[in-house]
Formats: sequence, C-alpha cells, structure tokens
Amino acid sequence: MRYLLISCLVVGSMLSVQAQSNQIRVTHDEAQKRVAVTVDGKPFTAYIYPGPAVLKKPVLYPILSAGGNFITRGWPLDPRPGERIDHPHHVGMWFNYGDVNGHDFWNNSIDVGPEHKGPFGTIVHTGVKSMKSGKGQGELVVTANWLDKDNKVMLQETTTFQFRAGTNNRIIDRITTLKAMDKDVVFKDNKEGMIALRLARQLEQPSTKAEVFTDAQGVATKVPVLNNAGVTGLYRTSEGVEGDAVWGTRAQWNKLTGTINNENVSVVLSDDPNNVGYPTYWHARGYGLFAANPLGPSVFTNGKAPAMNYTLGAGKSVTFHYKLLIQSGDLTDIALKQLIK
Repeated sequence: MRYLLISCLVVGSMLSVQAQSNQIRVTHDEAQKRVAVTVDGKPFTAYIYPGPAVLKKPVLYPILSAGGNFITRGWPLDPRPGERIDHPHHVGMWFNYGDVNGHDFWNNSIDVGPEHKGPFGTIVHTGVKSMKSGKGQGELVVTANWLDKDNKVMLQETTTFQFRAGTNNRIIDRITTLKAMDKDVVFKDNKEGMIALRLARQLEQPSTKAEVFTDAQGVATKVPVLNNAGVTGLYRTSEGVEGDAVWGTRAQWNKLTGTINNENVSVVLSDDPNNVGYPTYWHARGYGLFAANPLGPSVFTNGKAPAMNYTLGAGKSVTFHYKLLIQSGDLTDIALKQLIK
C-alpha cells in the first residue's frame, strides 16, 4: 500500500509537470485560413486570414490569458453578451494605418458606411513562410500585400510572430517589415494606427459619460455610456500617466490592468527602441481600443510637434517591433521590465 501511494504521488507529480510544460504548438489549417496557436493543447491565439469578403486585413484573433479568458472583444466575429458593437474594423490584434499614400487601411471593413469616403486600402495574406512549435515558445512567419484601391501592391509585408508561454503569462512579439514597391510610400500623420487590440468588455475603463470620436475624415462615432458592472480596466504608462489621460502621450509601454472572471490580468503593449518614432504615442481609449502609433506626432499634439509624414522610399524597407505581454496576477514595474526586455 505504501509503495502504491508513493507511486501514485510520483505519477501525479509527473502528470502535473506535464500539464504545465507550456508546450506551444503552431498548426496551419489552410481550408479554414487559420493558424492556431495552443499551449498544452489549450487555445492561446490564432492568425486568421479569411479574406476581404470577411476582414480587410489578417489579424490575431482571439487572444486568451494563461487563465483561459478572452482579452479580446468577440464582436463582430463572435459576439458576446454585454459587448459594445461600435467600430467593426476593430478585430483582435492588428497592424495597419489610416493614411498610406492617401489610402485608409484602418477604417476599412465589410460594414463601412457611406460616411467613410475612402479610398480604402486592403491587406491580403499571401503565404505562411514557416512555423515552429516548441516548449515555452513558438514562431510563425507570414507574408501579405498592402493593396491600393485598384488592387495594386503598395507594400510587401513580412511578419514574424514569436509566441512565448509561462505558467502565468503569455507573450507575443510582432516583428513586421514593410517594403515599398516601385513608388515612394508616405504615411501621412494620422491618429489611426498602428498596432492595436480591441479589448474584452471587462478590460474597458468604466464609462462615465457618452463620447463622440472623430476620425481623420471628420466622421464621428458615438460611444454611449453602458452598464459598468464587471468593467475594471485602467491604463498606466511607463511615464506614470493614467486613465484617459494616456491618449496622445508618449511612453515606452502602456499597462492595462483589470479582472476577467476573477482572474487579475495585466495587458502590456511595449515599444522597441529601434522603432521609428520611439517612444510611441498612445492611441488608447477607455472604450477598449488599445493602440500604439508612432507616426502621428502633429495630430497627437494638436500641431505643437511638426508633422512626420514618414516616407518609405521606393524599394526601401522598414521594420516595426512590438511586444504584447499578458500577465496573470500582480505585475510590478520591475517584473514588467524584465519580461519585456
């Protein structure tokens, strides 16, 4: 009996270790136009590219915490009770911009209304270059084309996603290289960019009044006050700025804290010192838009800073690197700096 008890304890210990091995598996389902990323068989995220008839760009969707909770909004793909249903172009985690040679890549969606005049750009997936699975880490390399209104390629994109998993965290590095084709490409100063997430309702900041937000074309979107039950989000940047005040400020990182289904989480988006415009401006809103945009200084400062109008010469390339950290439990600034370095 004693031997059996010891054996059971040993086997149980081995199973526990195996259950927490943090094995990342990256699997491509071409028929579903989806690359799934799992940790020990449980969902982490997926790279989806259903095409312009569904989405006007590829995205990571959904994204889950180590505790198995969605940090991204479900609507419009998989609506969940109590969610906002504004901004249909806010899906999962994406990378695009509001004015690229006059084309709006940000606002484009299948539900775009007549108030948005365009012209619109579309990002189309062109291939999966490589995938790697492994213990605690995985990688996906994909390609895409940024098309103008006439479906001509303006930019070729190569993106590497690096996925990491710990017992209490999930990390995604997005490293995107854009190459201009036969013409210069100008990213005119615009607030609509560049890497972004649309958050689950629980991670929004509690709303105190109705808001109206206007895009670069002067189109207004009303965001009403909703029931704040279970809404717990709060932004704070590396510069100590908190709440709605983070919008338009510059910082190395922005940390959003909140609680989902009794799981305390910190969602951190961080800039890289080698990026253009470092440290980035934050296009972060209390209603659930969490975005970093380094290319709109004149817009974010109401003209106090000179326009960047970043220009990528014909045949030239530029690389942007951003890190997303999702930490379960408390996350001190010291621990944060270690995880995002």
